[in-house]
Amino acid sequence: MRFVDEAVITVEAGDGGNGVASFRREKFVPFGGPDGGDGGRGGSIYIQADDNTSTLVDYRYTRRFRAERAKNGRGANCAGRGGEDTVLLVPVGTTIVDTESGDIIGDLVSNGQRVMVAAGGEGGLGNTHFKSSTNRSPRKCTHGAKGEYREVRLELKVLADVGLLGMPNAGKSTFIRAVSAAKPKVADYPFTTMVPNLGVVDADSHRSFVMADIPGLIEGASEGAGLGIRFLKHLARTRILLHIVDVQPIDGSDPVHNAKAILNELKKFSPTLSKLPVVLVLNKVDQLDEDTREEWCKHLLEEMQWNGPVFKTSGLMSEGTKEVVYYLMDEIEKQRELEAEDPEYAAQVKAFRDQLEAETREQTIAAKEAYREMRRQQRLAGILGDDDDDEDGDDGEMEVYYVR
Repeated sequence: MRFVDEAVITVEAGDGGNGVASFRREKFVPFGGPDGGDGGRGGSIYIQADDNTSTLVDYRYTRRFRAERAKNGRGANCAGRGGEDTVLLVPVGTTIVDTESGDIIGDLVSNGQRVMVAAGGEGGLGNTHFKSSTNRSPRKCTHGAKGEYREVRLELKVLADVGLLGMPNAGKSTFIRAVSAAKPKVADYPFTTMVPNLGVVDADSHRSFVMADIPGLIEGASEGAGLGIRFLKHLARTRILLHIVDVQPIDGSDPVHNAKAILNELKKFSPTLSKLPVVLVLNKVDQLDEDTREEWCKHLLEEMQWNGPVFKTSGLMSEGTKEVVYYLMDEIEKQRELEAEDPEYAAQVKAFRDQLEAETREQTIAAKEAYREMRRQQRLAGILGDDDDDEDGDDGEMEVYYVR
């Protein structure tokens, strides 16, 4: 199944039923009077977060949804039946945005959370409502209101506490395999990870957090190199970034240059995202000679001018990974406790995350428009055929799912 993290759909709620003008005609009731019933209310459209749904692929091919129209009223004061509501299931972590105004309609971050995106039309009134002392036989009734119509964009950002960042083949997938039950593809060539992978990391009993592995970045990603910056938005909901650096890249490149290039691309994409706490992991130290390992790592840190937390690991050998897990768990718990105890700090965190969401949304839309324009120019130049239409860029063959 393809991994799709964005979709644009139109939703139209059901129209309200019409009221009717009717009069009682019964034996032995010479002055029956009006008895027209009201129309029912049209069905509404809701979007609901569901743990069993992990991709927006269903909304790539079916993009128009309409709720049921209500029934008209009838005589004998019978009201029309209301239209049935329509509930669309989306993955947890989906943001719903009105495409016309740009306003956020809802942000679904928990299983079962639901938001109405299109309200059903009110039912019309029967002629009973217009009876009065001066008008005992009204022939007036009203039509049902139209259901609400709007176009919305669904944006999926994975929910994780820690996001992995690094060059292709830096060992991110191997690291997440070592600390969780996630089994992303691992191979000796770049870009083996094509979609985000999530793993639940157990530090101790009843102490766990979620880690996200996104496809690797390369220098120039903000201009579209490699896989570009399409998946960087999935780091917007994380608390900590874990920067994985290969201490001895197989292609002979400079690890210091690689590390600085990643941080530079991150800042280009979103200055706010680059302000998240970053933990540096010097990975694949098992490839270094034991006598020169410490000296080489010290040299890298001096060249990077790194003053933050740093760990030395080997994801393949699971060396040093436990220390990283315990450190991350402690930091995450500190943040959670501080948010719960200090309302002012919690408000600052919320404001920061709102700004981060807005930045990543803006950059993602701009990057997608630039990608579409590039593909259009390539088709005009004859580089691409008509069959090579992939403007949405929703390629991938896996779902995002949490595993323990």
